Amino acid sequence: MNKEEIFNYCVENLKCSEIKKDEPMKKHTSFKIGGNADIFIKISDLDDLKNILKFINENKINFTIIGNGSNILVKDNGIRGIVVKLDFKKIDIKKDDNKAIVTVGAGVSLGLLAQKLLKESIGGFEFASGIPGTIGGAVRMNAGAYGGEFKDIVISTKCIDITGNIIELANKEQDFSYRHSAFMNNNLIIIQSKLMLDIQENQDEIKQKMDENLNSRKSKQPINMPNAGSTFKRGSDFITAKLIDECGLKGYTIGGAQISDVHAGFVVNTGNATAEDVLSLVDYVKNKVYEKFKKEIQLEVEVIGE
Repeated sequence: MNKEEIFNYCVENLKCSEIKKDEPMKKHTSFKIGGNADIFIKISDLDDLKNILKFINENKINFTIIGNGSNILVKDNGIRGIVVKLDFKKIDIKKDDNKAIVTVGAGVSLGLLAQKLLKESIGGFEFASGIPGTIGGAVRMNAGAYGGEFKDIVISTKCIDITGNIIELANKEQDFSYRHSAFMNNNLIIIQSKLMLDIQENQDEIKQKMDENLNSRKSKQPINMPNAGSTFKRGSDFITAKLIDECGLKGYTIGGAQISDVHAGFVVNTGNATAEDVLSLVDYVKNKVYEKFKKEIQLEVEVIGE
C-alpha cells in the first residue's frame, strides 16, 4: 500500500484533525532533528487508535508511536509508514485520607501534571516536574531524576496491543529497572497510567522542591539548546558524564552536534545538526571513553527511523 492510499484512508476513516503527509519529524522532537514521516497522525480518541491499529495490522504497515519526542533521535531519512503521536490527556484525581490515586492519559506532559498536582497539594511527583516528556514516555523508560523513578509511583498501566485488545498491567508486570520497562520489549502501547501519590498539608514544601529541582536543571543542564535529555545511560560502576569530561570532550563538535560544555552527558544541537552528526559524535565519544577507561557506555536516547 503506497503513501497516498494510506493518507486517504486516514483522512476518510479517522476523527482526528491532525493527519499529515511527509511531515518533518524535527518539528516533533526536542532535538529538532529528523527526516520526514510518511504519514503523521495525532490521536486523542481510543476508537481512532483501535481503527488505525486494525488497518496497520491488516495491511502490514510499519508504525511508530511517539509522545513528546523528548528522548528520541529520528534519522535523517525519516520514518516509513505511520507515526502516531498519542494525545490522550485525561487527568482524574481521587483522594482518600493521605493518599491520592491519579489516573493520567499517556499524552499528558509531566510539567502540566506537576502543576496540577501542586494546586491539589499532592506530593511525590516533584522529581518529575522538570522532565520534558509525557506520562506514556516516562513510564515506558522508567524516567527518573533527583532520587525518584516512575516505578516508585505507578500502580498500574492500561495499554493496547496491535489487535486492539485492552490490557492492564500491575506495577510488577511492567518489569521496571533502570531506564527500562516491559514496554520497551513488547508491542503494547500505553494509554494511561494510575499513580499513587501523597496528600500533603504544606503546599509550599511541594513548590520549594519543584523550584529547587528546576534551578538545579537550569544551572547543570543545557536546557537552552535543543537536545534529547541525557544522551548516555549511567554505568553500573561509573558516572558516564564524568568519564566523558575527563576525556576532555566537553564542547567537542562534529557538524552541528556538540558535547555540551555545561554537562558532558548531553549532546546538543547547535542549530543545524543532522542525525548523522549526532551518531558520529556518539561513536567518537564511546571510542574515546573505552580507549581511556576500558568502559563501554550506552545510549539512553532511542534512535528511530532510517
